[in-house]
Order: sequence, then C-alpha cells, then structure tokens
Amino acid sequence: MDGTVMSGRNSLLCTLLLLGLQVCWAAVTVKVAVTPKVEVMEGQPIKLPCTYEAPGASMVLVEWHIENQGVRTRISFHSGGEKKVDDGTPYTSRVTMGNDNSLNIAAVTVSDERSFICLVNSGVQGVSEASTQVKVYSEPDEPAAVGSTQLLSVTSDKPEEVGTCTAKNGHPQPRIIWYKDTSPLPEVKDINEDMYMAPSVVKESSGLYTIYSRLFMKVTKADKDSEFHCVVEYMMPNSSPLQKNSPPFSLNLHYPMEVMTFSLVNKDPVKEGDDVTMKCETDGNPQPSFDFLKAVNSLDGVVSDGGSVTLPRVTRDSAGNYTCSFLDCDFSDCEEITRTLPLSVHYLDPVKIEPAGPQEAKKGDTVELQCRTKASTDYTLEWKKDSTVLFRDGALSLKSVSLADAGVYTCEGAVPSVPGLMNKATVELVVAGGPEIDAPTNGEVEKEGESVTLRCSAQGYPSPQFTWKPSGKESVNMVGNKMVSTLTLDATAAVMKDGVVCTASNKYGEDSKTFQVVLKKADSNEAAHADRGNPVYATADKQQGGSSGVVIAVVICVLLLLIVVALLYFLQKKGKLPCGKKDKKEVAGGEVNNDIVVEMKSGEKGNEESELLNKSAQ
Repeated sequence: MDGTVMSGRNSLLCTLLLLGLQVCWAAVTVKVAVTPKVEVMEGQPIKLPCTYEAPGASMVLVEWHIENQGVRTRISFHSGGEKKVDDGTPYTSRVTMGNDNSLNIAAVTVSDERSFICLVNSGVQGVSEASTQVKVYSEPDEPAAVGSTQLLSVTSDKPEEVGTCTAKNGHPQPRIIWYKDTSPLPEVKDINEDMYMAPSVVKESSGLYTIYSRLFMKVTKADKDSEFHCVVEYMMPNSSPLQKNSPPFSLNLHYPMEVMTFSLVNKDPVKEGDDVTMKCETDGNPQPSFDFLKAVNSLDGVVSDGGSVTLPRVTRDSAGNYTCSFLDCDFSDCEEITRTLPLSVHYLDPVKIEPAGPQEAKKGDTVELQCRTKASTDYTLEWKKDSTVLFRDGALSLKSVSLADAGVYTCEGAVPSVPGLMNKATVELVVAGGPEIDAPTNGEVEKEGESVTLRCSAQGYPSPQFTWKPSGKESVNMVGNKMVSTLTLDATAAVMKDGVVCTASNKYGEDSKTFQVVLKKADSNEAAHADRGNPVYATADKQQGGSSGVVIAVVICVLLLLIVVALLYFLQKKGKLPCGKKDKKEVAGGEVNNDIVVEMKSGEKGNEESELLNKSAQ
C-alpha cells in the first residue's frame, strides 16, 4: 500500500518537472528574422540575410534550404566555425554562405524565383525557421508589330487578321496592349463579329516568356488613314508597370470609289513648249487602270505612269478636251466612269518688224518701224535700245536721227498673264553722215622726248578714215559703234608746243580735233608728305613759292652754316678759341645772316646754350 502511494507521488513529481521544463524552454524559444521578399534583375548577384536570437545557446546550427514539390533540400549550413555548401544540389557551385549567415547567389537566373528557408537549430532551446521569397525580373525586348500583307476589304462580313505583335524574353510574363492611332483598343479575347485578340505564350528553356497577340478587326474605310501599333507592359523591381512601343504600321485596304477627279498638275498657265502632266485618280483603293483619250482619239507619244499622263512640248494644236475613263466593277455590273479635262495652250507668234532688214538713214531723217505679232490672249510690245524702253505700242518713230541713234533696236513681245511666254526681234539702224570725233584727251609724258600714245574716237557712216599730223605708228579698231585710231609718237618740242591733229573723214564730210601733249604734274600729296618732316624745307618752300632751284640753294647754305658752327664749337672745347661771356652775349644778341641764331652750350660752364632758329616766314 505504501509502495503504491510512493510510486504515484513520483509519477506526479515527474509530470510536474516536465511541465516546468516545457515552460522554461518556451521562455527561451529561438527567433529567426529574414527579408520576406527580395526582388532582383536576372543576372545580378543577390544576398539573402538571416539573423536569429537564441539566448544562452552554446551551439547553434544555421541551415539554408530550398523546397521542391514538398521536399526540402539543404544547400548550405554554418555550425560553430564551420561553413559549408552541400554537394549535389542545383546551388552547389552558385552559392556561398557569409559569416553573418547570409546566403549569397552569384548570378540570379529565372529558376531562382522560389522560397529560400533559413532554419536555426539551438539544441535544447529549440528550432525555428523563416523563408525569403525571391522574385526575378527580366526586361522584355522591344515588341515587333507586323501588319497584314493582304489587301483587306471593307466589305468583308467578318473580322480579318490585321496584325501580329511579338514580345520576347520577359519575366514575369508581360502583356500586350493594341493601339489604334493614340487610343488603346479594349482587350477582347472572345471571338466576335467586330474585333478581338488571340494571345499565346511560350515559356522558353531559359524560363523567360515570349508572348504573341494577333489582332482581328472588321475594317472600315476610315482605317485607311490610321496607324496601328502594340505596347508590351511589364514589371521591374520595386516599380510600377513600364511599357515599350512597337513601330507603327498601316493597313492596305480595298474600298470602292466614291469620287473621281481628272486634273492638271501644272501650276502655271500652259504655253507652247511646256511639258503638261494630267492626273486621274479616285478616292478608292486600289486605283484602277485608266484610259486616256483626246476627244475620241488615243494619245500617241505620251508618257503614262499609272494615273498620270504627260504630253511633251505641247503646241497650240495640243489644246482640246481630254478624257480619262475606267471600268468600275466593285459592286455591280461593270460600269464605265469618265471624266473630261479641257486643256488650253497659250502661244505668241514670232515678232516681225516692218520694214524688214537693216535700216539706213541720213542724219536728220525720220525713221519709222512697226512691230507685229499674234497671241492667244492680251500681249504687249516694247521697243528697246540696249536696256532702255523707248516705245510701248509696237511703233518706233525717231525724228531727225543723229549718229548717236545708230545701233541695234529690239522689239519684245510678251503675254503678261503667262509667265515666260515672250518673243523678240531685232533690227540694226545705220545713220549715214560725216564723222564726229569725241572730245580729245591730252597725252602726258614725264619729260620731253618720251613716247606718247593718243586715241582718237569717231563715229560716222561709212566708217571714217583717220589722218594724224604729225604722223606716227597708227592702228585702227572698232569699239562698239565707233572707230578708234591709236597713234604712238615721240613728244618732241614741236609736238608739246602745237599738239597733234586727228582728222576723221568719209564721203559726207570730216571732223578734226587737236590733242595736246603736256608734262605730268607732280603729285601734290606726295610732295607734301616728303617735306612734312623737315622744317627747313617747309620754310624754304613757303619763302620761295615752291621753286625747286631756290630750295636747293637754301639747303646748301644751311648745311654750310651748320658745318661752321660745329667747327667753332670744336675749337672752343679745345680751348683754342678765346670767347668770354661778353663775346657770347654779343653773339647771342647780335644779328646772324639769314636770321639764324646760334647759341653754344659748354659742358664746363654749365648753363650756356646754343640755338638754331629757322628763317621766319615772309
């Protein structure tokens, strides 16, 4: 009985002891901390931290695990001073474990998107763990959108495939958005009668996604001016959704004609000699094959390019009505559609002058000429000599003509309303009469006896003959409508005194002019510049009125006087010339020839001066 009681008491004590130990162990439970979620770009390194709290624990084992289909696999551990990566796992060669128990992955791949479990075992104090979810991102390539190469009909009763969009190498899986112009199209995946998308996804061996989207639409004529493109929307670490745009594409639509035009491409009024282009087109697509006719005749020698036809170098005979036609078979039985274009060709006939041919008149006569032409519209006629307009009504009337009226006259015809349409004709007027010599220009020589060249210019018809007195080496040539005789001879005393006479003559009379030969004058500016630095020259010039002989005499006198002064100064310095203060004062106060005063300065006596004064101006 006593044994039974004692046994019961011992069992109770053990139970109480176990309960106490459990309470104590609960008070010192291990706590593990990790980063719950880590986002990283594919190919970058990553560090997964793991920290723990295990008060009083003498030995702690830290392990990193992965889990695949419910089965855990340890990939590394740290216990005491030992750190090791487990063999035979997908991470054997890719991870390391730090002293701080962090797990380091060198280059992240898409397959690393999983949970990594950090497990801490502190023996009797317990075991605890925490997991980090790794999220791997890869930026997709720019999307490629390709429009349909088929001719899409707006009359189709069901949606047709208008384009395909492809975006490669994205992770996590991106999505495609279709745009028409600048507006996104609603994402419709169910097949219907208006518009829908057919998406598909391929997961590559790398773990990256390639996505496709085919756009089906029932097109309308308004879509001919629209542009379509697609956008790939994707995620990146710690960011809102990002987008990349594809290049746009347009659709090749088949739609019927509603309006047909036949027009002239040339902007300016058409004139003879122009190349004329006419264009025929419709607002349908594709453009039909056009036939071009003039009246009911086919066009020969024209250049045709689709809906355009070019008439080279048109004439007035090219004017008329042109037609463009085609067979319209879009919705009903084929019907011929025709448009007509009237073509006007402006012309200006060659200008004619009456009476024709070169005209000859005598001095004092009246000359009358008439200019005529015809044109397709209003025109103008102008008479010109050189660039001067003389008359504007087609009639040229010259009263009492002179030799100056001789020359070439031009009659210009133009159509102001047609740029570039003009013609002209010329006539030469010859005025017969005695010669008239231009005013003579004197010849100049440096000195008597030198060679001099004279030019005598005369106008007259018939061409005048020249005679020079005295004569020399002569040549004659024509300059404009004038004859010019050039004479070269020596400037003798007789020539410089009497000059040279040029006589021009023809059957109607003669004219004479005398050419003088003179000495060239000195350049007054050069003389003034040469004398500006010498006051003696300037004073002598002013006193003698510019006579070169007097200037030379004065210069020589001054130089001699300076030599005498220098000699006296030298003798006085040597002590061979007695000269006291009294003498110096007499010299200073006396008159010196040519109004020049000299004052000597002695280095030994200090304050004595010598001065040279220019001759005062008269």
